[in-house]
Amino acid sequence: MLAAASLTSQIWHVICSCALAFANVAFTGSLLLSLAMTGAILAYAKRRPKGAPLTWGQAMAAATYVSFLAFFFFGVVPDRWRVYSAGSLGMRSDAILAGPGSTGWLTNFPVVLSKAVVSDFVTVNIYMAGLVGTFKVWSAWQNRGAAVADEVETSTYGRPLVKS
Repeated sequence: MLAAASLTSQIWHVICSCALAFANVAFTGSLLLSLAMTGAILAYAKRRPKGAPLTWGQAMAAATYVSFLAFFFFGVVPDRWRVYSAGSLGMRSDAILAGPGSTGWLTNFPVVLSKAVVSDFVTVNIYMAGLVGTFKVWSAWQNRGAAVADEVETSTYGRPLVKS
């Protein structure tokens, strides 16, 4: 019974530690700024008509904006997570979570899992969310202003029926 209580408390500690990452101002601020900048792109995509002329200055401003966003999301956000997880949360490679040498949680597990593995998993998921988000925003930008055509009734031969 004591081992089950210890296991539950350790799992709860890991979950709370990951949830406390949002209490870190640097990580949360950089993440929220990245999401706000992405939202601004999507809001602007709804306003800008497709095929509108683009000046050199507008193109340079857009390129700078997107480069800063990519630097921020793929550089600053994961870095702030890594610094916070290794520092305040203590998710280092010497803190054994499961396996031989752990402090009571899955001691018979043949593979050593450290808390750094959890930190690395979160970091990889930040990168994957950024990659998927990048493709979604590109798709939304490229498909802006694409009106969905109303379906026209067709004949049995597949030709549209048009009233004259």
